[in-house]
Amino acid sequence: MSTPTTPMADDVPATDLADIERFFTEMTPAHLTRMGDVYSADAWFKDPFNEVQGVDAVRGIFQHMYDSLNQPRFIVTARVVQGHQCFLTWDFVFGIRGQNSEITVRGASHLWLAPGTDGRWRIQRHRDYWDVAEELYEKLPLLGGLMRWLKRRVNAPVKPGAARSR
Repeated sequence: MSTPTTPMADDVPATDLADIERFFTEMTPAHLTRMGDVYSADAWFKDPFNEVQGVDAVRGIFQHMYDSLNQPRFIVTARVVQGHQCFLTWDFVFGIRGQNSEITVRGASHLWLAPGTDGRWRIQRHRDYWDVAEELYEKLPLLGGLMRWLKRRVNAPVKPGAARSR
């Protein structure tokens, strides 16, 4: 059993974890040149829309995010670490070009970390989990109404006195 002051041999140093979390929360387009500081060269990334391998391909995913959205940013809400794995929950806040309102998508990232040749730990695998229908499609102007209608149609009926989800 380890404590925060005495990490086990394969625990990720707290400073490296803080650097990775800070990278995401403070990220701007200018930070994309530093992707190699937090991702290994052969990093694998998967989210509901993409699956890529290599730090340059991961950089391309984030570059596309900045090219397509207004002021995208991540707010990390929790971090759970065990050994060489880290789970971050987050809010992704952004605007859509031509719209005045912001959208918030809630999700989580499962990160597998490994030490580099320089001793710094980097993301080797990054898997994002979030519900595309509820967190994105329902919030879009044109698709939202259709998605909410569909959700109502497929929800199981609730018996009197039973708690209803959402």
